Amino acid sequence: MARAPYEIAGTQVKAGTRQTVEVPVAKLYTHTPLHIPVEVVHGRRSGPVLMVCGAIHGDEINGVEIVRRVLTNSALRHLRGTLVAVPIVNIFGFVQRTRYLPDRRDLNRCFPGSESGSLGGRIAYLLRTQIMERVTHIIDLHTGAVHRFNLPQIRAELKNPETVRMAEAFGAPIIINSGLREGSLRAYADSQDIPVITFEGGEALRFDDVVIGSGVKGVIRVMRELEMIPAKKGPKAPRKRSETAANSQWVRADIDGIMRPVARLGQKVRKGQRLAMVADPFGESETAVVSPCSGIVICVNNLPLVNEGEAIYHVARFDELSEAEKAMDYFRSSYEGDVGDDVVPVHPWDDRQK
Repeated sequence: MARAPYEIAGTQVKAGTRQTVEVPVAKLYTHTPLHIPVEVVHGRRSGPVLMVCGAIHGDEINGVEIVRRVLTNSALRHLRGTLVAVPIVNIFGFVQRTRYLPDRRDLNRCFPGSESGSLGGRIAYLLRTQIMERVTHIIDLHTGAVHRFNLPQIRAELKNPETVRMAEAFGAPIIINSGLREGSLRAYADSQDIPVITFEGGEALRFDDVVIGSGVKGVIRVMRELEMIPAKKGPKAPRKRSETAANSQWVRADIDGIMRPVARLGQKVRKGQRLAMVADPFGESETAVVSPCSGIVICVNNLPLVNEGEAIYHVARFDELSEAEKAMDYFRSSYEGDVGDDVVPVHPWDDRQK
């Protein structure tokens, strides 16, 4: 018996086909219509329905490229289940190259949304009713904020075994057991018992090939784990791929000034170790920024101009720091063959530079 079509926004996608669906979302004040583009790949055989979405913050563009590359993967020819790819959720912010909606609301604080609410509420309602209520799993793709570069990492509420399964399958070096924020896509999905993980990597408005590559590989690994696509031939890698952090802590500047970073992204640091120096333009006053704990640097502020209290480093703490080191070593080694020798030595998360 043939599998039933997948319906979205009044369009039926037949089993064994793929189709781009333009979901109408709103109009500009110029009367120009805006749509959220959705690519549906509907397999011939039944299976999970996975939503992969990017740019819920309009300036977080790495996720858009991750979705594009996933959609070109040849393994999708053997898809079991359905892939619902939404590369650009916040179409308003994406067009304007900004994180927020025109009314300055954060779309990722507007769920579950309302048909008659704010612009953000209406978009959240549309995404929820047209897509989210009919999926079984979700991968939400993000980057750091402007000037903040995130090490590739997974954030998830790890109380759900299926969520843990997805997080570990993704293969990012670091997993953060992250609480849920009211109004977020992740919080709504969790309330509906939909397993959801968030991938973080890179910074806003910048492409990074290693981040994008790790995101693409991660999505494909999750799809293999869910048996949506065939398993990779050959033995599984014996080395450690991911380690879950016990917690994490932001490190803030104690004075205003110009920052000179010392610690690098992905580097192991010890409690009390110097992360950066902050000085005035004349060098008359200079203060060291030190790590409050031992751990791995998972985010760096790349803007040298800092104000007092500004977050400049994010350090993840682990019960077994040596295991986190193994995960980072595996991550580095898995990309050394994918980029040129001229790139690897200067990459921001290569802590072998001195």
